[in-house]
Amino acid sequence: MKKITKAVIPVAGLGTRFLPITKGVAKELLPIIDKPALQYIIEECVASGIEEIYLITSPLKPAIKNYFSKNIKLEKFLSSKEKYEELKLVQNISNICKIYYLVQKEPLGSGHAVNLAQKYIKNEPFAVLYGDDLMSYDKPVLKQLIEVYEKNDSNVLGVKKVKDDLVNRYGIIEFEDENLMKVKSIVEKPNIDSAPSNIASLGRYILKPEIFNELDNLKMTNKEYQLTNAIDNLMQKQDFYACEFVGDYYDIGSKFGYLKANIEFGLKRDDIKNELQNYLKQKY
Repeated sequence: MKKITKAVIPVAGLGTRFLPITKGVAKELLPIIDKPALQYIIEECVASGIEEIYLITSPLKPAIKNYFSKNIKLEKFLSSKEKYEELKLVQNISNICKIYYLVQKEPLGSGHAVNLAQKYIKNEPFAVLYGDDLMSYDKPVLKQLIEVYEKNDSNVLGVKKVKDDLVNRYGIIEFEDENLMKVKSIVEKPNIDSAPSNIASLGRYILKPEIFNELDNLKMTNKEYQLTNAIDNLMQKQDFYACEFVGDYYDIGSKFGYLKANIEFGLKRDDIKNELQNYLKQKY
């Protein structure tokens, strides 16, 4: 069984739900308190044992590469001002991991984005994480998925129970064996009356390299190649297991989810949690 050492993170979306700010700022660089959302996701990868990360970017979002690249002028300035704590923060960003940038020239969907990494992933299982899906955890969520992969030597979906009124927003798991968490299919955005469960797939995957065969032969849906369609096809040939991870999930692709993440992460920060708690109590 091969170790999971590579991850693909599609970040080419233009963030139209956050206009006008995303006209000039990549949505993945919008801060959760004082750190870009994408940095949290990359840190989750590193804490899970990932050694190489492939960011699938857009030619309209050069700021992502700039953020994670070394900035010698800034480092010299901080050093000259003896701002060593800030200097360490900046240096840690550029040294966090081996990060490679692959450009998706056209917005052709998540399947097309992931397939751009095929020649770099080669014949290895790998992780996929979506830039809109932020996790809060004690044990990294991706690490939890990797443990399920190592136990079953299988593809793995990160999942979580959702409220009934949210079922129609997600891909919902249909189980072949719920006790073993073996997956039969993913039903996209069903009504609660027809949903096979209330367990949703939430933006974390471990995929075997055979997914690329499915992506190569994938047909378009609404002018895009969707990763979930390729996963559905691979489910007919290989086992998939669900990992119901321990941790909190935030959909930071939505305005409410983004605000919620800032509040929840703020309440876990020793430097601001007391002020934030007092403010919330007094205001609400």
